[in-house]
Amino acid sequence: MLAVNPAVPCVIVDNNSIPEYRAVAESDCACPLTLTPRPVEQSLASFASEPILYQAPITPIPGPADFTILMSAHTNPGLALLNSCALKLWQQFEPPNSPAMALQRLGLTDDRAAFQDAIAVLYQTGFLCQSAAPPVAFAHEDTLIAWLHTTNACNLRCNYCYLAKTNERMDESIGRQAIDAVFRSAMANGFSKLKIKYGGGEATLNFALVTSLHDYARQLAGEKNFSVDGVVLSNGVRLTREMIQSMLARQLRLMISLDGLGPIHDAQRAFAGGRGSFAEVARHIEMAQSLGLTPDICVTVSGHSAAGLPDLIGWILERDLPFSLNFYRENEFSASFADLQLDEERIIQGLLAAFKVLERNLPRRSLLASLIDRANLAAPHSRPCAAGHSYLVIDHFGHVAKCQMEIDKPVTNIAARDPLAVVRADSIGIQNSGFEEKEGCRECEWKYWCAGGCPQATFRATGRYDIKSPNCRIYKALYPEALRLEALRLIKFSQA
Repeated sequence: MLAVNPAVPCVIVDNNSIPEYRAVAESDCACPLTLTPRPVEQSLASFASEPILYQAPITPIPGPADFTILMSAHTNPGLALLNSCALKLWQQFEPPNSPAMALQRLGLTDDRAAFQDAIAVLYQTGFLCQSAAPPVAFAHEDTLIAWLHTTNACNLRCNYCYLAKTNERMDESIGRQAIDAVFRSAMANGFSKLKIKYGGGEATLNFALVTSLHDYARQLAGEKNFSVDGVVLSNGVRLTREMIQSMLARQLRLMISLDGLGPIHDAQRAFAGGRGSFAEVARHIEMAQSLGLTPDICVTVSGHSAAGLPDLIGWILERDLPFSLNFYRENEFSASFADLQLDEERIIQGLLAAFKVLERNLPRRSLLASLIDRANLAAPHSRPCAAGHSYLVIDHFGHVAKCQMEIDKPVTNIAARDPLAVVRADSIGIQNSGFEEKEGCRECEWKYWCAGGCPQATFRATGRYDIKSPNCRIYKALYPEALRLEALRLIKFSQA
């Protein structure tokens, strides 16, 4: 734990001192953005020229103990913790001021080094800058994401699933053509990275195809100088040691869905005959870990499961598993399950209770992109997900849709020269517009990190894409608490 002298300015940012857990936990939701924060252009090596520095536009948020959280869409990283001494120093730059004058305002003549160091950190990260209107440091979306629907079969009957199950599956020929189509679109649209999500149905029911297709994708990536990442999306009930070892050999990642402990999980994710699946899932998560493959845990938060979140989070933290919390999305097959509905108070209270568990056992990995549905508090972005922009959903017949929740509404197929161009041009299906086009989002202080919520969920609830999420009140209640947790994590793992 960092020891802080209240008489000395302390500025804490997430930097290379804690690099080991920066990856975003995978989910089976539409397509979490792959965000690479854009560097802030700060080239001044010293303050010998004594430039006039401005405060970057910020959202101040009360932090733990003596700290204040500064959050800004104009900086990188976008979050800084300042103790009261550092905050007072930062306040000397309003109105804009030079470093020397700021120190003079504080009455400092000797022992200025720590204050100069604090100014340097604030400048290097962009919280102090040489412009009154610095640009927003929007994240790069440098990865084309493809969902391959390897099978329509599944051994579970989850009550919120959006698919009509059949025994149909993708074959090798369609799969290879799908991989070819993904590479064509990646090259045509300037991507250098690919993420392939092997989903279903239950992907392990067609696992031989998964490994064959990923071998083919890696071969093409080598030939075309691409980076390719693969993740198997699984319910966790059919995993074997051989599958885990095969994934390890191919550097395939694994995502497993887990919604609660025991009966809570079983009520949402049961076998076709009605038997619960928790025992098998828990056993296979621990088996994967024992073999050296740490799965990402995808948690679907519903009205039914919210009360069990504290116990589940405790179980996940005990095993040091990366996780993401994703809200239930109603669909035509799940609408009759009234207990799944996102009752605002129930969801907020369940998540706040889970946050208390997190606070007592903070992980080293960042929580900014994991805690609240589609929100990614790690970097500014204009859309909540990649649907319609950098995402291809390819079903087992080779049809291409914009989102896997609309997999039955394809807009093109893998024979197209550039399927992504067709997806982007489509004006009928899901419209994933930026926050600036959404009523209720344009002026919101959270717009750069929330971006308006899931467009599919918004449309189902309102019949509109150009309006804020129906979950807006839930988000706004939770964002400050999520940032406070991140602040505590930074304090815990930063070094003096």
